[in-house]
Amino acid sequence: MSSPSSPARGRPARLDRARTVQTALDLLNESGLDALTMRRLADAMGVQAGALYRYFATKQDLLTAMAERMVGGVADAADAADAAGPTGDGDWSARVARLARALRTALLAHRDGARVFAGTHSTGPNTLGFAESFVGVLREAGFGDGEAARALYAVANFTVGHTLEEQAALRPGDGGLTDAGALYEATVAGTYPHLAATLPVLTTTDFTAHFEFGLRLLLDGLRAVRR
Repeated sequence: MSSPSSPARGRPARLDRARTVQTALDLLNESGLDALTMRRLADAMGVQAGALYRYFATKQDLLTAMAERMVGGVADAADAADAAGPTGDGDWSARVARLARALRTALLAHRDGARVFAGTHSTGPNTLGFAESFVGVLREAGFGDGEAARALYAVANFTVGHTLEEQAALRPGDGGLTDAGALYEATVAGTYPHLAATLPVLTTTDFTAHFEFGLRLLLDGLRAVRR
């Protein structure tokens, strides 16, 4: 029996945009972004590499489509969390926090997800739906248009950047986790008393705690802007 990604004997491979993106995500999760090439994707699809360019003129176009697929359902997940929240008071800061957390979760669901997402500028319904929900929360809370738009960039860029560093530190085979040991040795061997005092936090792999602290700072800043 032929595999789902291979054509049946004597028949041309069936190629469509959705299946191509899903196969690319499967390869990403299997081997990481550096190993994802158009040639390898074509081999997995059972087609010639040139056939992929019918849908994606460049690899960047493919990455943009992958990023769009990854954030599918982010806004819905945040809305569902809103509905199930303990207070149900529609607090804007809690809703913004849930959107940021949902975005981080979506990126973490894929190996190198943040690397794929960073630098892409999708105008698909998933990406725009997330942005619409975010900006809408702040505009309805009384923020100005410019404030709401810049807050979107600030929170989204923080979330993507944080997740990128998180995944880099935990990337299998890259020695990311050894960085904490190197930092420890370099700090205690030198004259850095303030760093030495904070080493337990600086070297922890509790990235959720790091993320929540940064997100709280951003929300406090937005509260100050609103006042």
